[in-house]
Amino acid sequence: MNSRPAAGGGRWVDVPPARLARWLDGFAQRHGGPPEVAAGPDGLRLTAPDGTLAVLHPPPGVPGPADDLPAFLSAVAVPRRLGLLLARKGAVAVGVADGDRLVVSKVDSRYVQGRTAAGGWSQQRFARRRDNQAKAAAADGAELAVRLLLPEAGRLAAVVTGGDRRAVESILADRRLAALAVLRAERLLDVPEPRHTVLVDAIPAARAVRVLLRDP
Repeated sequence: MNSRPAAGGGRWVDVPPARLARWLDGFAQRHGGPPEVAAGPDGLRLTAPDGTLAVLHPPPGVPGPADDLPAFLSAVAVPRRLGLLLARKGAVAVGVADGDRLVVSKVDSRYVQGRTAAGGWSQQRFARRRDNQAKAAAADGAELAVRLLLPEAGRLAAVVTGGDRRAVESILADRRLAALAVLRAERLLDVPEPRHTVLVDAIPAARAVRVLLRDP
């Protein structure tokens, strides 16, 4: 399980659906007993007897907010078909995950220059060249998404993206991908330059329950 600081205090913990029930048992043991459970606009809110708050954010593709813990556990346990779109530094990885299995995948890479400290006309030429390279990489990514994800749109519970937000949005700006853009989840995965192994590792991150923990 990954843990990282949260903006505004507290920390995020990613919990696999299969381990959530055990994690909740541990939460109750660590914080004084069974928590009070209430539905909130951002997820299911658990308040422990010692005042610790845990907000359970459902994974992408889980329909509607759950009003109680059993309903939440039942909903997140259902295997779902997810589209994956990862983009960074000219590299794009596209895939379809059925539950925890990657059933469709393709990775492509196009060179995009890094930034430079040069100034004047050289800087302007560099910026135009880099912009053209980025546009070409986005076009390649859009073609991959059209070929692999678009035919699956009717069966996908959500499209989960990762990497560089601007690169992802450039790809999804292609009008042909409108059906995928509306399925895009708010979750943006923090991934390195996409490769096949990165795409495989993105599946558990896409399926995880994100828990926001805040101490009293």
